[in-house]
Amino acid sequence: MPLGTLDRTPPPFFRQGPSALTKLVFFSALALFLMASDARFEMTRPLRAAIATVLHPVERTLLAPVELWNGLWQYGRGLQDALQGEAEARAALARQAERTTRVDVLERENEQLRSLLGLRSRLLVRAETAEVLYEASDLYSRKVVIDRGAAGGVALGAPVINEAGVLGQVTRVYPLSSELTLLTDKDAAIPVLNTRTQQRSAAHGLAGGGGLELRYMAGNADVQVGDLLSTSGVDGVYPPGVPVARVASVERRAEGGFARIVLAPVAAPDGVRHVLVLEPVGLQMPRPAEAAADEAGAKAAKKKGGRR
Repeated sequence: MPLGTLDRTPPPFFRQGPSALTKLVFFSALALFLMASDARFEMTRPLRAAIATVLHPVERTLLAPVELWNGLWQYGRGLQDALQGEAEARAALARQAERTTRVDVLERENEQLRSLLGLRSRLLVRAETAEVLYEASDLYSRKVVIDRGAAGGVALGAPVINEAGVLGQVTRVYPLSSELTLLTDKDAAIPVLNTRTQQRSAAHGLAGGGGLELRYMAGNADVQVGDLLSTSGVDGVYPPGVPVARVASVERRAEGGFARIVLAPVAAPDGVRHVLVLEPVGLQMPRPAEAAADEAGAKAAKKKGGRR
């Protein structure tokens, strides 16, 4: 076919109509007209309101997954914060409880120390404060170790008391510590005086270590439950008048000539922390040679003064 006979016109589908520049100018003018009309006369407001009303359910549906995710994240974050706050509150409560316990212990120790200091000022003998370190490991005795020894002026046989009464006696002295045998030890003994009847006797520790007893007391002895027994002061060790024990029970046996009298110590040995170590009364008494020397010195001073 000759080339001159070919139809070069595009088919109807590809016919473009007006040119691109014409379309740009037309639609730009239309956009400016619509914007000016909307700004001036608010012509598109009802249309926007209708479209917003129709699209509102669609927006809520599309926002539901986002809100659900945000809610789950906030819940997890709040739960984590709540658990962390609970852990911190529990830790603070534990610290507060520990601090309260320490304060209570310190208050009890302060009260005990004040009582010991008040008792020390009332005593006429030399006294040193000491602290109980630990209880001796011997299962068949009642002994504790205190933090005062020969370097602190503790003498062998020194009586040990607290604010309630007599606790025991020093039986071993080391340079920096001492061993205290409690009154409830099975080998302990102390002369006592019944403050009601003024009757002297001796209290001995029970074998079980739970108290004391008065031995070899007559079955008709004037001893009643509740009688207070104090130190008699006749042994040269304990100062007189310090409380020792109270009569807990009296068992008068008809078939025997003696009564079984059980005592309860007024100074509980368990849980004691601070004690007073007294100087034995016998060590405070002047020796015969020293007394003679003091008397001779006094006579010489008196003569010298008379000559003047």
